[in-house]
Amino acid sequence: MMRIKFNGRVIDIHFKNTLEFFQSVSKNENDVWIVNGFATKEKIKLSENDELFCIEKNTLPPYEALDAMMRARHTPKLHDKLKKASVAVCGLGGLGSHIAINLARSGVGRLHLIDFDIVEPSNLNRQAYMIEDLGKFKAEALKDQISKINPFIEVFAQILKIEKENIAELFIDDDIVCEAFDSAIYKALLMQNFHQIYPHKTLICASGLAGYGDSNSIQTRKIANNFYICGDLKNEAKMGNGLMAPRVNICAGHQANLVLELLANFSL
Repeated sequence: MMRIKFNGRVIDIHFKNTLEFFQSVSKNENDVWIVNGFATKEKIKLSENDELFCIEKNTLPPYEALDAMMRARHTPKLHDKLKKASVAVCGLGGLGSHIAINLARSGVGRLHLIDFDIVEPSNLNRQAYMIEDLGKFKAEALKDQISKINPFIEVFAQILKIEKENIAELFIDDDIVCEAFDSAIYKALLMQNFHQIYPHKTLICASGLAGYGDSNSIQTRKIANNFYICGDLKNEAKMGNGLMAPRVNICAGHQANLVLELLANFSL
């Protein structure tokens, strides 16, 4: 006999491999078989304390199964750190909406989404919204999207404008803050005031990502302790040089990727 964990329960089995075991419990050939976090139908030798799940296709897996898959994909130690982290995204346009979705797919446990604006038709060329989101507050529309990606992530959506007076109360529970405004005034407001209040928290900003082409000029730069800027620092949106999805997405990827890099080294 061998003891394993199956669908969240500890059981004793006599099977020697995963194929024999799953054939005994699976009702449908389309069921998804999970072995220690990986989806596979290969014949694998079973070992004591292996963790297996059998999930009906097209159904929401239980939390334990989804978490097991994510832990395997992200590596267990990193995944456990990401689950404990809280990241704020300020501004949910082309940058912020894609930063948030990248972090949700990566398993960050809590996302703090801040924006006061609604989804408009002009947003659809580069922002992570759909026709049915038009007229909704961006924070609420993005929260709904994330719930469809991973319903077990905590999303705190705030519909408000960040001002100098409310910075001190907004980010108390966040480990890292991503700035993703399309307003130079509000970018400067957050940059100038954030570290006066939170000297030990990390702020990741963006500057220069308009237009198309020249992908490699978008870089991640450390400007000071706990302060980073992603972008090319020069290509601003203006007449004849608008914001296009590819470069905006590249910069959003830089910001989200830096979040993961920093969290991997955090003691959470």
